[in-house]
Amino acid sequence: MRGDDQQQHELFSYGGLDERIAVDHPLRRIRKLADAALARLGGHFDAIYGDVGRPSIAPERLLRAMLLQVLYSVRSERALMDQMDLHLGFRWFVGLSLSDPVWDASTFSKNRERLLGGDIAVEFLTAVLAEARSRHWLSDERFTVDGTLIEAWASKGSYQPKDDPPAPGQGSGRRGELQKRDLYHSTTEPEAHLYRKSMRQVATLCYLGHVLCDREQGLIAGACVTAATNKAEREAAVELIENLNVRRRRIQVAADKGYDETMFIERLRGLRATPQVTQYQGQRRSSIDGRTTRHAAYEAAQRGRKRIERIFSWLKLVGGQRRTRMRGRDRVSWAFTFAAATYNLMCMSRLSLTSPSA
Repeated sequence: MRGDDQQQHELFSYGGLDERIAVDHPLRRIRKLADAALARLGGHFDAIYGDVGRPSIAPERLLRAMLLQVLYSVRSERALMDQMDLHLGFRWFVGLSLSDPVWDASTFSKNRERLLGGDIAVEFLTAVLAEARSRHWLSDERFTVDGTLIEAWASKGSYQPKDDPPAPGQGSGRRGELQKRDLYHSTTEPEAHLYRKSMRQVATLCYLGHVLCDREQGLIAGACVTAATNKAEREAAVELIENLNVRRRRIQVAADKGYDETMFIERLRGLRATPQVTQYQGQRRSSIDGRTTRHAAYEAAQRGRKRIERIFSWLKLVGGQRRTRMRGRDRVSWAFTFAAATYNLMCMSRLSLTSPSA
């Protein structure tokens, strides 16, 4: 028997949004982990908000909304507000009830500015890592480090000669040689540099994003953004290793052949880190010798270090970091670090299904 297509608008709705979300929906696990991390940031939120004035959007709601933007690759804040108005799961995740009005896109962006001006992204990543460490999901011994290009929000047409270039002999090259970045800059994104990682690539205005990841579960233990220079990857790797929160023992750090440089290897050993770097097979001599390559752990590190490419793939394809929408290195670093924290939450939600520590 054919049913009737009768459309009668209900005047009342009984039950909460929580009943509309499937018990096994991934957003449930992610929100539980995100709330645990946000609970650790109460003091930081109190420091950046005053005690008087009109109440703003709760920072916890702002960050949960931004998590949705990264997880679902929402292209803009206006599109995010439209999705929150239509999607009951989005409302529930952010913390809005069925009758709460969704914020205007300009209101959301204005309130977000307060978070972008601080170090909340770094603190949020630290809180997520603390939650992972409390559940024994984060290794404190085996790591991989690598860098990737982040296209700047600028075109090559904005790359123009500088009005006040440095004098001869005072450039950023070897022995003070003037480089192209000393003579030209982008008029819309001055901190971005024209750079390429190999001769087969086309140079673009970009930044370098750096990740230090755990080889056990693939979680990101540290992330940052630097200017795109030849030494940036190695300098950022040393900084990320120095900033590791927990160092109970000597660690192992795997990397590709771009990190096979004598000074970098010596600095790692000075930090009680064993450099398991791929040997350079070119014209110069490799800094990695048989003392490192003879061990079975070196071969295992070379196989496991490629896992970091999955992180970069997710950050670029899903997390919106292939080409940043931010301008200025501080804001680009903020967005990259927040995307890294989001990636960790996604991985941790999967671990919670199988790990007895969940």
